[in-house]
Amino acid sequence: MSPDRTFRPSAGRTLGVEWELGLVDPDTLDLVSRAPELIESLGSSEEGGRRAGAGRSLVTKELLRNTVEIVTGVCENAAEAATDLDEGLARVRRAADDLGVGLFAGGTHPFSRWEDQEVSPGLRYETLIDRTQWWGRQMVIYGVHVHVGVTSAAKVWPLVNALLTYHPHLTALSASSPFTGGVDTGYASNRTMLFQQLPTAGLPFQFETWAQYRAYLHDVFTTGVVDDASELRWDIRPSLRLGTIEVRACDGLMTVAEVAAIAAFVHCLLVHLEERLDVGRLPEPLPPWHVQENKWRAARYGLEAIVIADARSREVPVVEDVLALLDRLEPVAARLGCLDELAGIERLALGGAGYLRMRAAAAEAGGDLREAARAALVPV
Repeated sequence: MSPDRTFRPSAGRTLGVEWELGLVDPDTLDLVSRAPELIESLGSSEEGGRRAGAGRSLVTKELLRNTVEIVTGVCENAAEAATDLDEGLARVRRAADDLGVGLFAGGTHPFSRWEDQEVSPGLRYETLIDRTQWWGRQMVIYGVHVHVGVTSAAKVWPLVNALLTYHPHLTALSASSPFTGGVDTGYASNRTMLFQQLPTAGLPFQFETWAQYRAYLHDVFTTGVVDDASELRWDIRPSLRLGTIEVRACDGLMTVAEVAAIAAFVHCLLVHLEERLDVGRLPEPLPPWHVQENKWRAARYGLEAIVIADARSREVPVVEDVLALLDRLEPVAARLGCLDELAGIERLALGGAGYLRMRAAAAEAGGDLREAARAALVPV
């Protein structure tokens, strides 16, 4: 059977969120490989993650046995997604408390050794590690993924290309991985730099049409690069099965409110861009070299980054551009019913990013990275 290349459009501009969390020992704050126990204690399988009568959220396994993922149902807006995440987090919290483990939500753990982490069972994960070897084993990373429904395959690549202009904004706002392997990397989001080392991760190609993307899929399926489109782990990608654009550029976030803010920002931004596309007023996309440079700047400097804002090479501080963008998105947020959630972006932009909190906590403790890890725990 040939791999599926069919995009199944969403019925509307729906929203879904996936939130990855690490499990840590509450005393040492090191990662622990207890996700199978936690998921089993929820009375659900590792594949399904949902218990009868438990609400709409799923709790699933991930690449490493130190990780669980909370997945919302199909939502109308970020407020509804936050309700699902609250419900899922409450179940995970109860199970974690019973096991005596804490919940870590930074983009990378400050000091846990990748060599000590155990890979989850399953052919997909085993194949990934077998192929990528040393780099794949280093993927001790945590992120937030946001899905927005798209009603037509023809809209997908114009919207992905337009959204790439705002890739650095999302990276800077969510950056929470300054430490890796016990050292300060000098980056606000070292997760961004780590993840792009995988052969099918990083920035997507900027296809102009769905037909070009289908031709690409034919090539990578034929040559054995991947067996399924979901193995293309780009920062922004189409999800064929779900009929969404999935934004995967964000580091881990520490609270439901922060996740909801990012979800509202992505949702409003894509709806705004689609409305401009519908009337033929979508801005010219950034050339790939600007997109690549912007990604690096945001990963390196976080909220202090100066980004390239348009194809004419105009530059602007990323925080300034975020705040201006919020003004443009407020009418969209009002229609979608997520004004309160979108307001959380301003708090992140004005100094609330996780990497700043983690560095400050370590500095106040004389460089003790356990305090950086503690700063990235999901609050009780």
